Amino acid sequence: MEDLEKFRAETRAWLEENCPPSMRTPMPEDESPWGGRNAQWKNPESKQWMDAMGARGWTAPTWPKEYGGGGLTKEQNKVLQQELRAIKARPALMSFGIWMLGPALLEFANEEQKKEHLPKIVRGETRWCQGYSEPGAGSDLAGLQTKCEDKGDHYLVNGQKIWTSYADKADWIFCLVRTDTSVKHEGISFLLFDMESEGVEARPITMISGASPFCETFFTDVKVPKHHLVGELNKGWTIAKRLLQHEREMISGMGMGSGGGSGGISTLAKEYVGEKNGRITDATVRDSVARQRMDSHAFSLTLQRTAEEVKAGQSTGAASSIFKYYGTELNKRRNELIIELMGTQGLGWEGESFSEEELSAPRSWLRSKGNSIEGGTTEVQLNVISKRVLGLPD
Repeated sequence: MEDLEKFRAETRAWLEENCPPSMRTPMPEDESPWGGRNAQWKNPESKQWMDAMGARGWTAPTWPKEYGGGGLTKEQNKVLQQELRAIKARPALMSFGIWMLGPALLEFANEEQKKEHLPKIVRGETRWCQGYSEPGAGSDLAGLQTKCEDKGDHYLVNGQKIWTSYADKADWIFCLVRTDTSVKHEGISFLLFDMESEGVEARPITMISGASPFCETFFTDVKVPKHHLVGELNKGWTIAKRLLQHEREMISGMGMGSGGGSGGISTLAKEYVGEKNGRITDATVRDSVARQRMDSHAFSLTLQRTAEEVKAGQSTGAASSIFKYYGTELNKRRNELIIELMGTQGLGWEGESFSEEELSAPRSWLRSKGNSIEGGTTEVQLNVISKRVLGLPD
């Protein structure tokens, strides 16, 4: 206990010295710290904060130190997260490499691949995108057809991916490819390659929200060195399933956001609905806000418990589908509640009569609908839950 309290004191002192003032304020979307070799930094302190945390390994605090991580125990990481919340610190790095690819590499990659890619992920030097879904392989992901041929000293990749998040901004891609056309699941491999490779093209897709976070991605005779194959040839489906668990857990965490800017749902309700003696004046709104906060807190505790079970050697298995489904619905309800609280001010698209927060609300609401599709559709998750958790017949 004394060692943990010493760690807390040292952590608090380090954060106080190294976390810039603007990194203790609510984060605008255009200051999101994705990192990467082509990163644009609207706020220079965002880069300063990422570099400081990355150098300490605290962007991936529980990863082993030999791969650039912080090497913290779960107890130390809990202290770190508490101290970060105490100063309202922004995330130092947002990264598919940390949320999805890194855990898969730690489990399946060889030593050379771990040492090559993991430290760069931790430091925010490489921005990754995910090449999974295809026009004809979405819910049935194993039906993918992007072809990967063995050309002796390299692989040759031809095909198309879709809904590739931030492919136009990513440095590298982790990609599922078909290396055996005679079988389905057993003919898939897991490949890494540079997005600047000749023959790679990313075309942004404009969404109903007005943003373009997704892309169509085309591969035309892309040469990939053989040492970029992760795991065994034709064994990529095992890696893909494990990575999807991490992705679903990432998406499920979206449901825990407080929403409504720095003060959260409660502050938003008081601002738009009214308050008296510190309470939201409308009893119906008060009930809706209380339910959202309770559901979010209960879900957060469940995820924390599961994370500790995983670290103890237990597998989440199909539970990740439950978390993904519930987190998706929770996030959609949260965005709908924000629109409801703002009233007509939450329906604006442009114009000086709306605040920046009000203009972002309808876009966030529309964006949240995509949570039902990405990472495995709601229908797929319910099928997994019914079969693997409830044991229902096909």
